[in-house]
Amino acid sequence: MEETGPYPVKVYIYDLSRGMARQLSPLMLGKQIDGIWHTAIVVHGKEFFFVGEGINNCAPGSTPLGEPDSVVDLGSTEVPADVFMDYLTSLAESTYRGDKYNLFEHNCNSFTSEVAQFLTGQNIPSYITDLPSEVLATPFGQALRPLLESIVINPGGNNISGKR
Repeated sequence: MEETGPYPVKVYIYDLSRGMARQLSPLMLGKQIDGIWHTAIVVHGKEFFFVGEGINNCAPGSTPLGEPDSVVDLGSTEVPADVFMDYLTSLAESTYRGDKYNLFEHNCNSFTSEVAQFLTGQNIPSYITDLPSEVLATPFGQALRPLLESIVINPGGNNISGKR
């Protein structure tokens, strides 16, 4: 028997710098940033995220990143698991294929915000989605852009492709 809604929706937020961004950003960027954020959406008992190989999923909090640094409760959704998986499969075949990943413009946070909007009508916190443009607005960010764009974040998980 399939469970019925509403289904809780959460955003898991990880600081990839493990606190170093907070310490080093004033010196390197000339401004304070609190973290280098990786986000995932948690719904239907799984954690979903976008990385360089596409959309992945795992048990909540089970990536090599460990437990999230913080969790934002977005409320709930009425979207059932089968409809949600069809939606993710569609995204995995188009907008969020692995080759579409870009650290600054089309990343895990773009994905999490778009999926959060689909499920709940809400976006993820703007301090996360605004971070790339804040970093690139600094001379150091501009100087590092070519190097940073070559970085692909991949905390593991199972890839969602068009196959079931």
